[in-house]
Amino acid sequence: MSDDVPASAWEQGLEELFLRIGHRSPRIEPRRRMRDYVRGLLGPVGRKNSWQLAEFVGHSTPDGLQHLLAKSRWEPDEIRDDVQAYVAEHLGATDGVLITDDTGFVKKGITSAGVQRQYSGTAGRTENCQISVFAAYATTRGRALVDRELYLPKSWTDDAERCRAARIPQQRGFATKNDLARAMILRAQAGPLPSTWVTADAASGQDSRFRRFLEDTGLSYVVAVPKSQQVHGPRIDYLIGQAPAEAWQRLTCGNGANGARHKARRTGGAASWAGRRATLSTGCRRTGSRRRRRARSRGRA
Repeated sequence: MSDDVPASAWEQGLEELFLRIGHRSPRIEPRRRMRDYVRGLLGPVGRKNSWQLAEFVGHSTPDGLQHLLAKSRWEPDEIRDDVQAYVAEHLGATDGVLITDDTGFVKKGITSAGVQRQYSGTAGRTENCQISVFAAYATTRGRALVDRELYLPKSWTDDAERCRAARIPQQRGFATKNDLARAMILRAQAGPLPSTWVTADAASGQDSRFRRFLEDTGLSYVVAVPKSQQVHGPRIDYLIGQAPAEAWQRLTCGNGANGARHKARRTGGAASWAGRRATLSTGCRRTGSRRRRRARSRGRA
């Protein structure tokens, strides 16, 4: 959750979390296997398959871990709710930020739920893969993953027999990645996680329905958009180009693979566009509802 936490504190926190979710499984064997499985996922295991995870945690075969995932009775959404409550207790802050993004998992076969040839941002190309949408929660106290949804392409949702074979619930229909992100944001808002901000990449930012959803929900947001994005007529790269050099403040977003990552934030000056501030060439920030923004805009006119 935080980069500067000693290993002993991580161990203690993990045990606390296991105790919190233990009641979700009535038998001790699944609880032990769940603990081993999570430790394996967090450990230095090259490939996170059942064989290598079992070897890492000291099991002679992967049968126990496979039974946990395929046959044991436990409800993942209930454990998600427990995790969110735990994160809220340890990291919660009124200015918390929800971060949504999708991740691809490259696969070799065709039977894993949702797998097909599709673009994976993780791989940077079209691959045979699964895509999942994740939600993370971040404050000045740390950060943690708090929700997930598996993306099912229409090639799956239109094939009832294939979904049945993969044990996908019958009521599960097609939903876009942004639909899944919206559902997770609404769940977080209804749960214990205090948050006032949402951030997402251009796949969500260029979707006007997603931005309207955030505005109607009353959440402030920062989303990436392509430079061709239009803002009340002009393209965003044109509007940004009108701001003088002194209107920008250079900030670091932390270190990346090629060193420090910098963004320029517009802080005022010329080319004001209805109170919005843009991050250089990719981002847009809007706060509050459209009605409040229109009122503020009329007050400045």
